Amino acid sequence: MEENYEIRYMLEEDIEAVLIVENNSFATPWSRTAFVNELINNKFAHYLVIEHKATIIGYCGIWVIVDEAHITNIAIHSLYRGLKLGKQLLVHAIELARTLGATKVTLEVRVSNHIAQSLYSNLGFQPGGIRKNYYTDNQEDALVMWVGL
Repeated sequence: MEENYEIRYMLEEDIEAVLIVENNSFATPWSRTAFVNELINNKFAHYLVIEHKATIIGYCGIWVIVDEAHITNIAIHSLYRGLKLGKQLLVHAIELARTLGATKVTLEVRVSNHIAQSLYSNLGFQPGGIRKNYYTDNQEDALVMWVGL
């Protein structure tokens, strides 16, 4: 990763910038309230951001409950995709999960999102099942993927 990209913990004051990435990335984006709740009230939640020249260009959320981590969401702004920044961010999140005691990580991904599935597979994630009609915008199924740490 180039020196002008920095990965750090998300702060409450980052939410407005994260919402720009969120709205750029998802058909049914999370609200400001959802992010505030994650950062302030969810003791299991840990969020990272990736910055380029002090501008947030991506983020990743992870819940760590006992020995299991769940990637809640990950996004890179469309202007910065294809630079392997999502991979760097996910690697950091997985390392954070390991540090916090997780022995496995899970996530859901749209069955149509082959680019993301390829990234996850390259990091060792394996398919574990299907969640039918998981996505509320179009009732698309989610592929559940797992990796052991």
